[in-house]
Amino acid sequence: MTILHLATPESFPAFPFTPYDIQLDLMRKVYSSIESSKVSIMESPTGTGKTLSLLCASLTWLRDEQQRARSGKLSMPSSIEEAPDWVLAQTIERRRRELEADELEYATRLATARKREAQLRKLSRGHVRKKPRLSPDNETDGGSDDEKAFLPETEDSREEECNLSPAVLALMRKLQRPDPACEDEKEPTCTKIYYASRTHSQLAQVLHELDKLQLRLNVAVSTIQPTPIDTSSSSKRPAAALDEAEDPAHGEGCGPRAVSLGSRKQLCINERLREKAGDLDEACRQMLGEKGKRRCPHLPPAEEETKMLDLRDQILATPKDIEDLFLVGQAADTCPYFGARRAIPQAQLVLLPYNLLLQQTAREALGIDLTGQVVIIDEAHNLTSTLLSLSTARLPLRTLTNARHQLSIYLSRFRTRLATAHALHLKRLMNLLDALVLYAEYWRGARDQGRVQDAGKSQNFKDKPREGDNGKAGQMPGKAVLPDVEVMTSAELLQRLGRKTEGVNLLEVEKYLRESKIARKISGYSVKTLAKAAGQDTVKLAKLARLSSTTPPLHAVESFISALSASSDDGRVTLSIVENQVEFKYQHLNPATYFQEVIDSARSVILAGGTMSPMDDVINQLFAGLSPDRLSTFSCGHIIPEKNLQTLVLKKGPRGGELQFKYQQRGNENLIAELGQILLNFTNVVPGGMVVFLPSYAFLHAVTKQWRTGGVLDKLGLKKKIFSEPQQSNEVESVLREYAAEIQSVNADANNKRRGALLFAVVGAKLSEGLNFADDLARAVIIVGLPFANLGSPELRERMNYVNRLEQRRVAAGAASSASRGVKDAGTELYENMCMNAVNQSIGRAIRHRSDWAALILVDARYASPRIRRKLPKWIESGTTVTETFGQAMKELGQFYREKKANI
Repeated sequence: MTILHLATPESFPAFPFTPYDIQLDLMRKVYSSIESSKVSIMESPTGTGKTLSLLCASLTWLRDEQQRARSGKLSMPSSIEEAPDWVLAQTIERRRRELEADELEYATRLATARKREAQLRKLSRGHVRKKPRLSPDNETDGGSDDEKAFLPETEDSREEECNLSPAVLALMRKLQRPDPACEDEKEPTCTKIYYASRTHSQLAQVLHELDKLQLRLNVAVSTIQPTPIDTSSSSKRPAAALDEAEDPAHGEGCGPRAVSLGSRKQLCINERLREKAGDLDEACRQMLGEKGKRRCPHLPPAEEETKMLDLRDQILATPKDIEDLFLVGQAADTCPYFGARRAIPQAQLVLLPYNLLLQQTAREALGIDLTGQVVIIDEAHNLTSTLLSLSTARLPLRTLTNARHQLSIYLSRFRTRLATAHALHLKRLMNLLDALVLYAEYWRGARDQGRVQDAGKSQNFKDKPREGDNGKAGQMPGKAVLPDVEVMTSAELLQRLGRKTEGVNLLEVEKYLRESKIARKISGYSVKTLAKAAGQDTVKLAKLARLSSTTPPLHAVESFISALSASSDDGRVTLSIVENQVEFKYQHLNPATYFQEVIDSARSVILAGGTMSPMDDVINQLFAGLSPDRLSTFSCGHIIPEKNLQTLVLKKGPRGGELQFKYQQRGNENLIAELGQILLNFTNVVPGGMVVFLPSYAFLHAVTKQWRTGGVLDKLGLKKKIFSEPQQSNEVESVLREYAAEIQSVNADANNKRRGALLFAVVGAKLSEGLNFADDLARAVIIVGLPFANLGSPELRERMNYVNRLEQRRVAAGAASSASRGVKDAGTELYENMCMNAVNQSIGRAIRHRSDWAALILVDARYASPRIRRKLPKWIESGTTVTETFGQAMKELGQFYREKKANI
């Protein structure tokens, strides 16, 4: 049977407004990319309705896909095509009625769930929620029977689990990680769109945009005898969105079944658990395996499965953000964390943060199967750095020592009671921990003594040089002092650990830790033992409370071992001194490794962002091995008229000297004075707010210190009130409020001598990403210098060397080299792209809607280089003017602002 190909629509009626041409182009590109199973990189400037366009196009495709699937179900197999026409007609009609009956039944169920949710919300408004009482059953008696709970499970007990422990099975496997062997029926699923973004606030905005769409994906059933709801509630969305959804579209149809996924910390409704200090995730996991009154009262047991199913239907009945999920869970007295996960199979739109989508372990825990599904990653400009961060594993020596101590306590008690296989695995683990601790201590000691032991000469690093050897014994040639940071491969680390670890198979150790879940049992027994020893000592008890609610240290060991066991040429191990203690860190160098799993599984993957330039960098780092036939790119212009944007490159200052804010020049007092004079001139012509981005906090502090001494800061303050971005993230919001209030007060008071406000910010910090400086908040955005990363960082050098090695392999296979593109090598290209990614994000803070206007000023002669300018977004780069003199720059700016003032 031929599968019907969906033609790209010329228009999108679901779009709530008359779309601009660039919005239509974007929606058509998204639709065709999904239908053609493409991997697409799409750049649409902030303020162009990117999120709404992505939702409209993808959900329109989903609606058409459902109709195509329905047509497929109604088509006749070739075996009965020869039957009489009346037989075919009756068969098709019967199938059509069956499909309609199924859809109507499901719609009725969701309508009932909406009514039930409204009733629960109404009741909960007048209900005083009491905390559950603590009972003696919540405490352990310390008897010998309790110790059995700390023993690892045997294979026999796991095989019998389905018959012997239905309650635990329902909690541990069905809710957390479903086991096909123990579930006879698999929950039905459907084609869905996974929409990922960086933060939950961004995902909440996606739901806000979803409400605007005029799209009906599903049959709607009017709720019988609707219950009026008190709309005076202070809840964020229920009054308008949730209550209104009781009778969606009056039977014409309703929007997609959507679910938002969040963390335990955001969704836990167990008040006593939330009040405890420490790791809430770990405390929740511990309660999952408990029985009776020790288990969480908000997680229904197997015999009350209908409560969880009711919550699932309520979640799917109307789109809800994280706050809504929390309130619905409270009203139903059922855990919304697990309720949201139960909703995934039947959801058509799944909203989730990056980490839940990109990590395979997280996807498996949630039961997310990306096969044949659509993945949209919004705000994808930092996807590469996120992938590298998620694949990084840290293991401080303090954590390593605690894990070793806990394992020692555990073995001293249970050594004789462990099965042979468990004893063997734990013995190997102890050997590995011993070796890591000893090597970390020796590495620190050798650094303090100013010499390095040659690991290649001695397999036993414990043979330290004796006093009187003048530091020559075992010293590596050419290395007199151990550096603060040392980088090595996983194989080199294992070699340095010595003979004690030669027989340890990291893959077996990692598999054992992961499958046996022994880490939690070891940590639990250790806490219990320490509790007995603490007695009534308040200091020890307080320390114990913190320890019992934190992640078991063996989990960090497991993550590090997992990284080492999966390591290849794509990874490096770093030893460094962090907060005065040795830290092991595994750093993956190839961000494409784990993202490849998403690409291979999904039908289509769309990366979208306001500033995805330079796109070559995204392709080289994430899609170098992808077939060109499957990869596509799209970059649209801005919705603003060209006259609303003035982009200048400032090569010279008022004194005529060339401006280059290189790292070596940032302490140059003359250059800093020149920058101060530049800003003083700009404050004379720029109205409203002026945002100045500097390369680092260190440079920000240096310039403000010199300007304060020289009086430049006072002169700037006479023109515009000065604000600086704080390094503490909890202070950022108050600074922004004061900055906005100052601009508004100046606009309201015509007699005010000031012309707005001046905000100093740092590229790559809080203010350079995710914040809007619309209208008068930023009539000029000034970027000072190019914020190159520290080239002295060993980790950065390793990554640059790695991409150079990859390029050499590609060139050997016939690909074009970086030199042919005007770049010295792939490492230099990566270095420049990292810098320009940060610049582009800072630039994108201005111009937030069609009527907005601003000037973008790049203060550094290096921006005049065609190679650097090509890395700017196309809508900016195409209109950039390179000024040869400062006078030319002031003339251009003056004319731009005079025209804007005349049009107001």
